[in-house]
Amino acid sequence: MAIEPERLAGPIKILVVDDAADAREVLQTHLEDAGYAVRTCAGVEEALQALDRGVFDVIITDLRMPKANGLELIQHVRANLQDVEIMMVTGYPSIEGAVEAVKTGAEHYLAKPFTEQELLQAVEAIVDKLSRKRLAHGSANAGSTHGIVGASSAMQHVFKSIDKAGGNTATVLIAGESGTGKELVARAIHYAGPRRTAPFVSVNCTAIPENLIESELFGHVKGAFTGAGNTRAGFFEIAEGGTLFLDEIGDASLAMQGKLLRAIQEKTIYKVGSSRAVQVDTRLIVATNKHLPQLIDKGLFREDLYYRINVIDIPLPPLRERGDDLLLLVNHFHDRFAKDLDRPVPVFSDEALRQLMAYHWPGNIRELENLMQKLVLMCEGARIESVDLPPQMRAARPVARRLDYSLAEYEAEYIREVLDSVQGNKTKAAAILKIDRKTLREKINGRR
Repeated sequence: MAIEPERLAGPIKILVVDDAADAREVLQTHLEDAGYAVRTCAGVEEALQALDRGVFDVIITDLRMPKANGLELIQHVRANLQDVEIMMVTGYPSIEGAVEAVKTGAEHYLAKPFTEQELLQAVEAIVDKLSRKRLAHGSANAGSTHGIVGASSAMQHVFKSIDKAGGNTATVLIAGESGTGKELVARAIHYAGPRRTAPFVSVNCTAIPENLIESELFGHVKGAFTGAGNTRAGFFEIAEGGTLFLDEIGDASLAMQGKLLRAIQEKTIYKVGSSRAVQVDTRLIVATNKHLPQLIDKGLFREDLYYRINVIDIPLPPLRERGDDLLLLVNHFHDRFAKDLDRPVPVFSDEALRQLMAYHWPGNIRELENLMQKLVLMCEGARIESVDLPPQMRAARPVARRLDYSLAEYEAEYIREVLDSVQGNKTKAAAILKIDRKTLREKINGRR
């Protein structure tokens, strides 16, 4: 089965070069049956003419042919057509031949005889790689909905939830790790609804000292406390008719949670120092990077408030679970920073892209954005190699997926990967794993 041809712009075009007519016919039949557009040539000279007249995504060439061989074709392509993948096919398999083909520029090598399945699997891998490369280099259309970059199935679910939430005024809970874009989703909900012309006010609960947060949210009257020289509106009133976004709601104190509950239930607030109720028409969207049911079990979060804010629940996936969205974001950020910094748009080597895809991304999109800015700013040339990446990314590799692993072995492997990604910092690893340091220590000691 061919790999999703729609992932590339236009049909996938393959040029087959082989001096043997029967070999050309077999390749063409198998590939066309799989949905690819195929052109065949009997030699290098004919292939060069075809390349001058048309554009191809993949070239499949035989090694030994009369007049000019496949290596000469590869050299020409690599010197003139960088955005083309090449596979060498030969009936004379040898280590030397494979090494020479790879050195010349053919990263894919298939020995005759091969089955239809082997051929299609090899081509699928090539097309998948080409799709990823073009996503990262901007040759494919980057998916963007509500101003949020993403095309994965996980993000499609988020976009549908934004559409549903935008059509009403129900309270929304956005849950996700730090750096996943919770405020972007909150803004998208606001601007997708009828309140788009009213204020959107964003408040980070952890950025306001505990002794000031009530005054900041609800306002205060003159003389309510030392320094209160004038009556002041709080964020609930400032966002009147619009949306108030409270980030990191899980860090609010129990006392503040009680006041928020009353504001949500009664749609009224009380300024600090006043006993007069003030009616407010403010939509509330809250976000957290914590698991609120666990906080409820520990007595750190009010269950009644949880049910009030969790009318519409939008979980945000971490970057490591968003697949090729990472490449869309790479393209988005390096284009933006190259323009802002008046630098050339960088091109990533295949190895650098592989390492970006293998990395765990504990800091999610925020970490990726920071890295793209740094690479555009600091790299000498317009090409990003693996050596330009931070050490923890160069060491990253995908978690092995074996069906003979026990659950304990999977857990041990995952813990090791997380520890590696944060250079052994147990506090950071515990935060990623959502367990405390004691539990992490026990799991580490238990697997030794």
